[in-house]
Amino acid sequence: MTRTVVVTGGSRGLGATIVKTLAEQGFQVVVNYYKSKEAAEALVSEIGEDKACAIQADVTNRAEVNQLIEQATAYFGKIDVVVNNALVDFKFDPTKQKSFTELSWEDYQKQVDGTLKAAFNVIQSVVPQFIDRQEGTIISIGTNLFQNPVVPYHEYTTAKAGLIGFTRNIAAELGVHGIKANVVSGGLLKTTDASAVTTPEVFDLIAQSTPLKKVTETQDVANLVAYLASEHSTGMTGQNITVDGGLTMN
Repeated sequence: MTRTVVVTGGSRGLGATIVKTLAEQGFQVVVNYYKSKEAAEALVSEIGEDKACAIQADVTNRAEVNQLIEQATAYFGKIDVVVNNALVDFKFDPTKQKSFTELSWEDYQKQVDGTLKAAFNVIQSVVPQFIDRQEGTIISIGTNLFQNPVVPYHEYTTAKAGLIGFTRNIAAELGVHGIKANVVSGGLLKTTDASAVTTPEVFDLIAQSTPLKKVTETQDVANLVAYLASEHSTGMTGQNITVDGGLTMN
């Protein structure tokens, strides 16, 4: 039976690559977007409305997330996988990143909400149908920066580090219902909207520091997401899997 995946922040950047990769591999895909309606609809048009649909929702708003899950379920009949990919208002700009003494707690809270609150909303909204069917897959997008802060993006990295503990608790509690939860942590991606302002010097530094001598691309991460979304990853849960050319090694 065809599996259905909801990808938050699926209209652009890494999200769009994940959506395309999943569709190419036979999944039905729900493209969640917040503001990028035209990009989301263009992506659906490219894939085909029998295999994809676009649904607007602010993932930090629980009521909108509930509606997203309801509409997605109504469109395809069920949801098998959710990918927590949405990135809320952050740019990887080493020249404009605030130092720790310049940051406010509100800066941290914005990223905590965009990462943890968003994942909480999506998972808690979809998990009842996972429990009913005794199966379901949760994939959240993290970062290797929590292990190796090449640039100290304090607020972003802190929120993503929390995502790993959050995911492992979910995996521990919900595994009895056949529900798997993992994190995919990419390196700095070349190139997305969020990393468009990253300087060439930073990309070069990262590339030369990796065993593969390359910067991570969105397709590298999307390939692993597609594997975890498939029926081939049956024994994997509670893991943080890093895709960064070997820059960080567990």
